[in-house]
Amino acid sequence: MIYTVTFNPSLDYIVSVEDFRLGLTNRTSSEMLLPGGKGINVSTVLMNLGIESTALGFTAGFTGDEITRRLEDMGVKNGFIQVGEGLSRINLKLKSIDGTEINGQGPRIGTDKVDMLMKQLGKLGEGDVLFLSGSIPSSMPDDAYQKIMAMLDGRGVRIVVDATRDLLMKVLPYHPFLIKPNNHELGEIFGVKLDTRQSVIPYGKKLQEMGAVNVLISMAGEGAVLIDENGRVYEEPAPKGKLINGVGAGDSMVAGFMAGYMEKQDYQYAFHMGIAAGSASAFSENLATREEIEAVYQQIIG
Repeated sequence: MIYTVTFNPSLDYIVSVEDFRLGLTNRTSSEMLLPGGKGINVSTVLMNLGIESTALGFTAGFTGDEITRRLEDMGVKNGFIQVGEGLSRINLKLKSIDGTEINGQGPRIGTDKVDMLMKQLGKLGEGDVLFLSGSIPSSMPDDAYQKIMAMLDGRGVRIVVDATRDLLMKVLPYHPFLIKPNNHELGEIFGVKLDTRQSVIPYGKKLQEMGAVNVLISMAGEGAVLIDENGRVYEEPAPKGKLINGVGAGDSMVAGFMAGYMEKQDYQYAFHMGIAAGSASAFSENLATREEIEAVYQQIIG
């Protein structure tokens, strides 16, 4: 079974505003409301590829109820734990000014609720896959990822970690099956600037030496690089297409990679599926559909 964890899920209010002006009343030209958060994005793309997963994490208040309702309507299973106080986040994403977001704080998550999640995850075993994605809320211990991975160590669970800097570095001793830094995050870890596919390879290998099994490095318009557990290096330029919405592209990439790996246990195929899913989402208004992913995949291998 596949599980995704989103500690702090959200309702993403995605709007376009023509000729946005500060200090004045602006009106939307388009708007969408979607369940959001990195783990939820992974579950959504897996569902689009026909793969079942269970989304785990915490929700609170009427916004939390709406997140759960929308996921159920989409066909995504969930085991969210209800937090008694506060509200799940509403994140505002302004499409017409690329990358402009206002993200909410989310509820305070008590130790009793964290313990409940740990009990859920404690049931995982041989053959299961777990995605740990995104930041840890300030109300939770900052070693939450380490505790989860320590608990599952040696149980045959393939764990995917998509997190930044310190969160990522601290889990490497537990040998995550896949990590996915981008080139900027990789450069920050080692204090260097990495702009080309060739330049990221030695630093990806360093993360592998520190414990990561497979290292997938996303590079936006430059493409991507994979260093697999056998030391083989794969690289591909970015597929051709128009960037429409970069939100969730990285989550789509790890979902596509693991979908491909579970299908064929072939790293080159998994790598191409990861690039196809990430790019297809970037070229789409929403997270990519199976048809959109397959179209980009054919472009990559063609």
